[in-house]
Amino acid sequence: MDPATVEEVISAAASHWAPAPDIEITLEANPNSVETTRFADVASAGVNRLSLGLQSFDDKALRFLGRAHSAREGFAALETAQKHFRRASFDLIYALPGDTEVSWSAMLAQALSLGTRHLSLYQLTIEQGTRFASMVARRDFEPLNSETAAALYELTDAMTLAAGMPGYEISNYARPGSESRHNLTYWHYGDYAGVGPGAHGRRLGMRSVRHRKPENFMSAIRRNGHGIAEQAALSAIESADEALVMGLRLSEGVHVDEIAERFDLPAIVDWSRVERLESSGYLTSANGRIALTGKGRLLLDHILGEIAAAQPRALAVG
Repeated sequence: MDPATVEEVISAAASHWAPAPDIEITLEANPNSVETTRFADVASAGVNRLSLGLQSFDDKALRFLGRAHSAREGFAALETAQKHFRRASFDLIYALPGDTEVSWSAMLAQALSLGTRHLSLYQLTIEQGTRFASMVARRDFEPLNSETAAALYELTDAMTLAAGMPGYEISNYARPGSESRHNLTYWHYGDYAGVGPGAHGRRLGMRSVRHRKPENFMSAIRRNGHGIAEQAALSAIESADEALVMGLRLSEGVHVDEIAERFDLPAIVDWSRVERLESSGYLTSANGRIALTGKGRLLLDHILGEIAAAQPRALAVG
């Protein structure tokens, strides 16, 4: 994106909503030379936080992940980003085929030494319809087994905590005060506006999605005055479901009684099941708030199904 476009987008947003004095404006960027040369101008345009898609510090892993940049380019991009932005974050993907506690701890230690205050650390997941799913079907590689992946996750939690960057969400780690405000809006189930081709939004009880292809988006704007392809009202049950799912990703957990009150529902979880999972060490609960423990985070989807199983009004996990 041209820096002049960035500046105009920010200006247009500010003409609709009054920005907070300490507003966080994040741009996601790839660590290639073309984007890196624009960092100074993008910062001048108003961006004050950069999220960089490094993915790995290993060239072999980057080729496996289908990334076009090298590890050397990634380090150079991060160095440039840290010169121009008050806050910089980057992401890494681990639990790749062949990863071990030794190899991942070395890479994570390096990541923690680079001076950023926020990291996004994702485990490789094999989803249907993706290139990785096809590769697994062809037996091009074998995914890491679940026990090893779980051990790497626990190692990640321990190392980030020791470094003063605890996990505030299942895959995100930050020094206190440096959490991503944008993502916290999702996890706290706040409203957000989607703008541009393919953007999703959720505001005022409505879910919306824009046309994905830019040409279709633009023609819809000319035709209808907006680029929305789909829009639907969210029921109270759907909203409560989503608020529970998103809130449980946070280390602070979610106040389920407040969610039930917010959407005028009698309850959104089965408390007897919550108590059982708490006694097993997967959940904690206090004053209407529940949160996952370390070992509970490894079983998030299962736990969601468990605590809502006897409360069909609350959650249907697919």
